Order: sequence, then structure tokens, then C-alpha cells
Amino acid sequence: MTSEAAERRLAIAAADTTCPRCGAARAASDRYCLDCGFRLPVVAGTVPGLRRGWLRRLGWYPGDWVWVSLLTLLVAAGGAAAAIAITTNKRANKPIVLTAAPGLAVGEPRSAVSTPQVVNTATLPAAPEPGAAVRPNGRTAWPTGVSGWTIVLVSYPKVSGRSTALSAATRAAKANLRQVGIIDSGGFASLQPGYFVVFSGIYGSKLNADAAVSTARQAGFGGAYSRQITR
Repeated sequence: MTSEAAERRLAIAAADTTCPRCGAARAASDRYCLDCGFRLPVVAGTVPGLRRGWLRRLGWYPGDWVWVSLLTLLVAAGGAAAAIAITTNKRANKPIVLTAAPGLAVGEPRSAVSTPQVVNTATLPAAPEPGAAVRPNGRTAWPTGVSGWTIVLVSYPKVSGRSTALSAATRAAKANLRQVGIIDSGGFASLQPGYFVVFSGIYGSKLNADAAVSTARQAGFGGAYSRQITR
């Protein structure tokens, strides 16, 4: 079994056996989390089956709300199509009558008077600082001189090469995890040297990092955990 398939199996297990808010263990019969009081998603029925299928195929899951959104989108698209069809039919059956305004011959060009638009410059986005490098998600760099907390998604020995870590970071970014990047553990006192660490998020406290662990696990990284990062 490939590592990716194993991670997806862990993500499915995490979605069924842990609280999506705090990551605490739960039983299938629990309706509320015993640690944080969060109302837990059910693990039996149609929606949980769809959730597992999504995780098995894509390796990440946006949340149960996606099914309501898809149903609403389908209903809206059907309504829009029906409205367009009715409007087109009415226009096809209605005769077109052209009338000229008094004192104006049909086809006579009118002079166009353009009104200058006023732009409120206060609402324009600020330009980036000169020389500031904006890195895409998946290539986020840990801020220089900053200590904090993050979520370790997966770690690879440096002998395996950086390309493996970059591939995992790209996958995490595609799963909509925030602030995904790679840390060389040798530059941080709180990490064991010799690893490329794929992380997600830069948090000021352990509480905030712990709250996001379950999201990372449901995105396909079943072994994700919070970790302090110090220089």
C-alpha cells in the first residue's frame, strides 16, 4: 500500500473517530464532543458514506456543508436554465416594432457624451513593498526570527530528498490548507535535525494550533499534530 493510500485511510479513520474541532477521540454513538462540546457529525448514513468516498478518492474533505452547497447550486442552475428558456420563447413569439422619436430620423447618429468616472483611490489595494517576495501557498517560508506554533503534516528524512517534501506541500495546498511550507529541521532548536518538515499555519499559541489539527487530518494528513517552533 502506498503512503498516500495509507494517509487517506488514516484521514477516513480520523473523520469517524475524532472531533473535527479539537481532535479528541469520539465514539460512533456520541452526538457531542466530551472535551469541547462541539456537535459531532454522524458516522452512519448517506452523508458519512459520501464523506468517506470523497476522502478515499481525493485525500481531503471540505466538510459536510459541501453537499448542501452542491444541491443548492444544482437547483439554482436548473431555475436559471428554465428562466432563460421561457424568456427566449417569449422573445421568439413577440413581433419587433421600430418607432422613431419625434424630430429624429431613424438611423440618425446621436452624439455620445461621456461622463468621466471618479475613482476613490482610498479603496485601492496597497502595493507590496519594493523587493518583497510573495510566495504561493505550498512554498510559505517560516518568518525569520519568529517563534510560535504550527501543525506538522508530515516529516521526511533529508536523505529522501526535498522533492518528496515539496510534493506533499503541493498536495496540502491543493487541499486548501493555509500557510503550507517546508522547514529544514536543522535550523530550529525545537526540532530534531535531519528532516524536511511540511507544516501548515503559523500560530501564536498551542490552543490555536490544536484547534486546526482535525482540519489537517481530514484533509488527508492523518498523522498531523501541533508543534512548537523555536530558533
